[in-house]
Amino acid sequence: MSVRGAGARFLTLLLAGSFVVLPSTAAYADGIRAQEWALEALHAQQAWQTTKGKGVTVAVLDTGVDSTHPDLAGNVLTGKDLVGFGAERGDRSWARHGTAMAGIIAGHGHGAGDADGVVGIAPEARILPVRVILEDGDPGRTKARNTRGNALAEGIRWAADHGADVINLSLGDDSKSAHPEAAEDEAVQYALKKGAVVVASAGNGGEKGDHISYPAAYPGVIAATAVDRYGTRASFSTRRWYATVSAPGVDVVIADPDRKYYEGWGTSAASAFVSGAVALIKAAHPGLSPAQVKQLLEKTARNAPKGGRDDSRGFGFIDPAAAIKAAAHLKPQGLHAAAYDGKYFGPGPDTSGVMSNSPGWAGPLAGGLGVALLVASVVLWCNRTGPWGRWR
Repeated sequence: MSVRGAGARFLTLLLAGSFVVLPSTAAYADGIRAQEWALEALHAQQAWQTTKGKGVTVAVLDTGVDSTHPDLAGNVLTGKDLVGFGAERGDRSWARHGTAMAGIIAGHGHGAGDADGVVGIAPEARILPVRVILEDGDPGRTKARNTRGNALAEGIRWAADHGADVINLSLGDDSKSAHPEAAEDEAVQYALKKGAVVVASAGNGGEKGDHISYPAAYPGVIAATAVDRYGTRASFSTRRWYATVSAPGVDVVIADPDRKYYEGWGTSAASAFVSGAVALIKAAHPGLSPAQVKQLLEKTARNAPKGGRDDSRGFGFIDPAAAIKAAAHLKPQGLHAAAYDGKYFGPGPDTSGVMSNSPGWAGPLAGGLGVALLVASVVLWCNRTGPWGRWR
């Protein structure tokens, strides 16, 4: 690959792994929590009766992560910056997307009784930040176009060697020129053999041709597609053979280094929710292999598509509580993911944009949404001019 080609690849990883955000006003806790519909949909309270992710390390390969954010303080380990240029630590443009993903995974709120702010799906898990991409507004993007290297592959290996139980990749290349990179594929297989579960965004190209996205398409990766609060596939969510499971990816409330809260969409968020769910499973059953965890998510997913799976939502909507319960009957086997043999599987794209069976959370949420919005103290409004507004 030429120097120019390497830079283009670097930037595509960044753009494909991001989502639009909507600025909010400063918030009271009940306003933020009332809009975190994903926690109810994921049966978080039920899963938390067993574990909240304590003892599990989730590597977030992304932009930087703001370890001083009140919703993450104490949950962020010392990480690695594999970019080495651009915005500096402490700058907002250094850690917006990474902080958002870390909050979805392991936010614990703040204030008296941690009643304020964002709560993640695994609030007691630890975040291992690995900076491998640049924010949209990072001044180093010009330099990146002329920089050779493969920070993603190096980051995956580094995370696996530094105690990551789960590796979250809320990024990907789903451009028309997307193609597998041997170094990345090898890094993924290395991490899987080390026992780290690898989760990635399926891609945000659902309205642009459903191009294959990497690293989601590498063998052994759990690829997360996005659905809305009603369980319907998000229009932007890529439909492809590698789809494993679906998770919330629309109207997701996120934390930001500016200490405000935003609402956004993308398979980036879906990947983070799946990684958080995996953290819960690993905390309850630490001896399970990556292959066993992937199989658990597939077999316990709710609202499975007709035929068992499709390219839109994989095997269905993740249910960490059900997976934790089912794992009690398993014995650790040290299984490893089999290489993809090129044979297409699954019934292909679904025939309807709406799930055949409405999710269990849809009714209560639909009915309670109006009440929740009335009592909410946050007013989220649409403004797509921010840095992520141009990232698709």
